[in-house]
Amino acid sequence: MAGRTRPLALLSGAPEACSRYVRSHIGKLVNMSITLVGVNHRTAPVEVRERLTWPQREQSAVLKRICDGGASGVVLLSTCNRVEFYLADASARALEIMRGVAEARLGEPLDAHAYTHRDDAAVSHLFRVTSGLDSMVLGECEIQSQVRAAWEMSRHHAGVTLTRLFQFALQVGGRVRSETALSTGAASVPSASVGMARRILGDLAGRTALVMGAGEMAQLALGCLAGEGVRTLVVAHRNLERARALAGRFGGRAVGYDDAWPLVAGVDLLLCSSAAPEPVVTAERIEASISRRGDRPLCILDIAVPRDVAPEVGRLANVHLYDIDDLEAVAAQNVDARQLEVPAAERIVQHELDVFWEWYRGRAVVETIKSLRRRLDAVRAAEVRDALRRLDHLAPEDAQQVEHLTRALLNKFLHEPTRRLRTAAGNGSARELVEALEYLFHLDPPGLEKGKENE
Repeated sequence: MAGRTRPLALLSGAPEACSRYVRSHIGKLVNMSITLVGVNHRTAPVEVRERLTWPQREQSAVLKRICDGGASGVVLLSTCNRVEFYLADASARALEIMRGVAEARLGEPLDAHAYTHRDDAAVSHLFRVTSGLDSMVLGECEIQSQVRAAWEMSRHHAGVTLTRLFQFALQVGGRVRSETALSTGAASVPSASVGMARRILGDLAGRTALVMGAGEMAQLALGCLAGEGVRTLVVAHRNLERARALAGRFGGRAVGYDDAWPLVAGVDLLLCSSAAPEPVVTAERIEASISRRGDRPLCILDIAVPRDVAPEVGRLANVHLYDIDDLEAVAAQNVDARQLEVPAAERIVQHELDVFWEWYRGRAVVETIKSLRRRLDAVRAAEVRDALRRLDHLAPEDAQQVEHLTRALLNKFLHEPTRRLRTAAGNGSARELVEALEYLFHLDPPGLEKGKENE
């Protein structure tokens, strides 16, 4: 045992040292691990992320295949900016299946774009994602609801550990948003656009919007608008199939450019983000529709470079036109303010990491304790049965007293070892004790989640 004394020595060491050591060795406590494989806006361009996006109707079958391959839990987080698989206790076969289905959808090897994190790095990554610290737009709010939706969609395949992990992640995101100003103000051009529309039109819930373009900025803008409760979303694009694919993700409909101009008469908001080399929205094209609006204001947000909207459009009656420069200035001010909140948000993430691993370590000894109790109770029950066969003259109530006495003795004997084992788990030093119990009492190694119901 000379080479394995460090965990026990940590019992009396500094708490932060214990925390760092245990989190770096947590996968060794039990035959489990948490694995994350994903791509995001930093590792893959939008055309790659688009190919990896899974419609909700197909997700359950994919997750079931991975679980059947040997994983005690799987969650798929699929958004515009990231596609991430979280796996608990995954076998090599389960990881192979996950990569296979991803590469079949992508049409090329996944490794060129993917990252893999395990255990502490995987948990830390999810906490930072849910907090908005890993977003394309620092502090974005939409990711919280996207993580919640991913867990709810995957919950039948999540298992105990990932269910608790995602509950923790949502709690972390909530704390960051309530205890810091990381999400205050619009910090992206699309979100600044929505803020400007709210300033002109008031509450956006129930409003109608026409979005011209189907690129990344248009996708972000559609997400922001849907999050504000905009009721009708119409996507206009030269490529009608691409417009349909984008509109379908947000419950909207698609039209070609030629069919879009008459719709200007009925919408509240026109957001333009095409890749056209010259303005596509001109006074000539929309003047007739504007004249049919009466006194209703029209908010036009041009986030394209080069500009999609001709300057003279802004001189039409009841038209409020803002271009990319207007909106970038608003977003830049808020990004600077959000950066000041990053240290406070990171402290929350680190604190909740410690809390999660404390729960995880406690789970690591639960099965050992249960297995020990089952083994000793089986011995107790067998001895009681033998004794009662020899003492067949005992009345039934006396036999019950013998049963009660032996159970009480077993509980008394196990109370202090159980308490000390839980304490050792909390200090990060349970590994040696668990291994010793498994050896001394010939217990099966613990498998926390196999066959377990979600807590």
